Amino acid sequence: MNQYVAMHDEFIPASEACELLGISPATLYAYVSRGLLQSRPGPDHRSRVYRRTDVDKLVQRKRAGRGAARGAAQSLDRGLPVMETRISLIRPDGPWYRGHSAIAMVREGASLEDAARLLWDCGNEDPFAQPVVGTWPYAVAPLAGDARLPPLERAMAAIPLLALDVRHSFNASPSVRREVAATLLRHNAALLVGTTPGTAPVHTVLARQWKPRDARFAEVLRAALVLCADHELNVSAFAARVVASTGAHLHATVCTGLAALSGPRHGGATARAHALIQDALDAPSPARHIGERWARGEDLPGFGHALYPDGDPRGAELLRMLRESRGKDRAMQGIDALLKGAGESSGQHPNVDFALAAICHVHGLPATPALVLFAAGRLAGWLAHALEQQASGSLIRPRARYTGLPPGNEIETPAS
Repeated sequence: MNQYVAMHDEFIPASEACELLGISPATLYAYVSRGLLQSRPGPDHRSRVYRRTDVDKLVQRKRAGRGAARGAAQSLDRGLPVMETRISLIRPDGPWYRGHSAIAMVREGASLEDAARLLWDCGNEDPFAQPVVGTWPYAVAPLAGDARLPPLERAMAAIPLLALDVRHSFNASPSVRREVAATLLRHNAALLVGTTPGTAPVHTVLARQWKPRDARFAEVLRAALVLCADHELNVSAFAARVVASTGAHLHATVCTGLAALSGPRHGGATARAHALIQDALDAPSPARHIGERWARGEDLPGFGHALYPDGDPRGAELLRMLRESRGKDRAMQGIDALLKGAGESSGQHPNVDFALAAICHVHGLPATPALVLFAAGRLAGWLAHALEQQASGSLIRPRARYTGLPPGNEIETPAS
């Protein structure tokens, strides 16, 4: 075992990983591309090493066989596909929405509303053409205007109350349901930033609240919303589909998505990436700070993605736009130094969470707007999954494989 592996015994060279798994190097690389194995650059930065715990899990899976129940359980953590969808496809070049590249849509000037029309399969219909009442209902107004409430909590508290005034909550007509979805997308955006609803594009609504006279900033927000709109069966989308499969109205499904997004391992990743950037930029050398952090065995929030082993194209596109608009700013130069240090020390690439946090840092915003961007954009995807699931008419009800105490082997309670 070489010196690198001795120092970092949780990673092993490719030859050892292949031997343990009984596979060829080509299959090993395929496992990495599918997100089943995590790898890092080796000691010479030309070879790569692989996380031993990931290898052990794959070895155990092979020994256990490929039974249907076991295969389904293993698929729940970015494994094999578990559902069919026509909404989005994840490829190395980023997500594709119903056959259209999200990256290309951004470059063509698409808005979140354009992405939503595509994701919802609207055809020639435009659910956003309907008027929007510019005031909140009596029961919602105190919550919507309460700046003390965090954005996600404000939206989760108000959206169920908004559903009470929707006469067509359970209407099965696709066009009516898309109109409900369009209004809900606008209401959610307004709630997240504490303003009143309207017909302006979502990126304009957000930009007016954060930096109202910066057109380039609004453009970056537009791109971020489109790139966040959907990402296949991520945790929040799957949660929304489960609730939608019960026949619950769209307002309930998006509250489920918001609740899932609030977790530190999902939407909370933007806050951790924001903190990493702040710590690095406060240090004398951002690159050295990142290198030292990596050498201590600490993770790098906002870097790496199991589904994009060669780098997250969404993050790369947003950072490209950020450089075009603010490349000469000291904050952006510091972020580029941080990225260079991360690449040299860890070989990892920034993901979309890092890019959202970088947008906030460069524009002098705190961490919260990064999560708001994520939530405002991803709601379009949750609604698409809810509409698709309810159109199928099926209930999502997986089975569990019991691993507890067998019947008839109860633990006796000592007599008192």
